[in-house]
Amino acid sequence: MEVSEPNSSSRFMFVVTTLMLGGAELQVVRLATELKARGGEVCVVSLADISYGMKARSLVSQLETQHIAFHSLGMKPGIPDLRALFRLRKHIRDFCPDVVHCHMYHANILGRITRLFCRIPVLICTAHNTVEASRRGGPTWHKELLYRATDFLADHTTIICDAGFRRYVRVGAVPRNKLCMIPNGIDTDVFSHSEEERQRVRSALGIGTEFVWLAVGRLVKQKDYPNLLRALELLPDKNFVVLVAGEGPLQGELQGECDKRGLGGRVRFCGARTDVRQFYNAADAFVMSSEMEGMPLVLLEAASMGLPAVVTDVGGNPEVVVDNVTGYVVPPANPVLLAAALQRVMHATPEQRRNMSRAARQHCVQRYRIATVMKQWLNLYAAYMPVIEATYEPRTVA
Repeated sequence: MEVSEPNSSSRFMFVVTTLMLGGAELQVVRLATELKARGGEVCVVSLADISYGMKARSLVSQLETQHIAFHSLGMKPGIPDLRALFRLRKHIRDFCPDVVHCHMYHANILGRITRLFCRIPVLICTAHNTVEASRRGGPTWHKELLYRATDFLADHTTIICDAGFRRYVRVGAVPRNKLCMIPNGIDTDVFSHSEEERQRVRSALGIGTEFVWLAVGRLVKQKDYPNLLRALELLPDKNFVVLVAGEGPLQGELQGECDKRGLGGRVRFCGARTDVRQFYNAADAFVMSSEMEGMPLVLLEAASMGLPAVVTDVGGNPEVVVDNVTGYVVPPANPVLLAAALQRVMHATPEQRRNMSRAARQHCVQRYRIATVMKQWLNLYAAYMPVIEATYEPRTVA
C-alpha cells in the first residue's frame, strides 16, 4: 500500500561522502533535484573538500542551478578529522532538517555519530555497494561491524540491489526489519538513443564499421579491467574498438597491459567524461568486467540507451541485465567465458541485437525509471512523517 507524499514544506538534508562524478553521487544530486521540484527544502553536504576532486564542481553546479544549498565539511581523502562532526552538527542545527539522508559508508557513520550530539528527527542511511571495500582493497569486516554497532542510531537503512540486501542481512550489518532495497533511478527520457548523434560521434571518433564496445568506470581494482583485456586478447574477431570512459590510478598499468597484449590500437582510454551519453550512442554494446559492484548507474544508463550488455555476475548486475534476453551474465574473473559472451554479441544478427536492445530499454523503463524509484523514496520518507510531527519544534530558520 502506498503512503501519501511528505508535506511540500518538509526539509531534507543529504550527506554524502564525496561529490566526485560517480554513480552514488549522481544519484544523490538526482534525488535532491526531484525533491526540490516537488516543493521540498533541500541542502547537500559533502564530507570531502571538493577542491580535491575537480569533477565535483560539475555536480555542485547542477545543485546551484536548482537553487539547492551545498556545503563541504572540508575533509581530506584518507585523513580522519574530528572537526567534521562539529561542522555537520552546525549545518544540521542551522538548517533544521526533518530528514537527514546519508549516502555511502563514511557519510553513514558520521551521520549516525552526529545524532548523538544534536536532534535529527529522522535519519536514513543508504549503502551503495554490496561489499564496503575501499579503492585500495583490504578487509571489510570492520566496516560491517561498525554498521552493526551504530545501527541503533539510524531509523532505516537502504541498499541498492537485492544481492546487497541478502549479504547485509547475512553478515548482520543491518537487521532485516530495518533494511529495504531501493534501486538507483535513471532519467530514461534523457538517456535514449539517437541515430543521428550515433553517426556524428562515430565519425568524430574516426570509427567506421568496427564493432564498438563501451566500458564506463574508474580505473581501479574493483572494476577488474585486466579481466576484460585478457578476454579481448582471446577474441578471434579483431574488428572491434573498446572505448573506456574513466580515469584512475591504474591507467598507466592498464595501458602497458594493452600494449603487451597487442590491444594498443583497439582499446582507447578516453578519460573521465561529462559527455558520456554521446559514447553510449556511438557504442554497439556495453561491457562490465567488475569483481564487485552495487547497482551501477552506468549499467542503467546503458540499458536505457538500449545497449546489449555483457557483465559479470556480481552485485546488482544480473538484476539489470537479463541473461540471454538483454545480454549475457558471466562469472567474474573468467576471461574465457567473458570472451565467449563478447563473441556471441558481436556475431549476433542485426535482428537479434535489435531484440536485445528493445528488451534492455523496456526492462530499464519498467523497473528503474526515476519516477518509479522516486515513488519508493517518497513512500519511505512519508512513513516517518508522524514521527517528525510528534517531535516538532518551532524552527529558528529565517
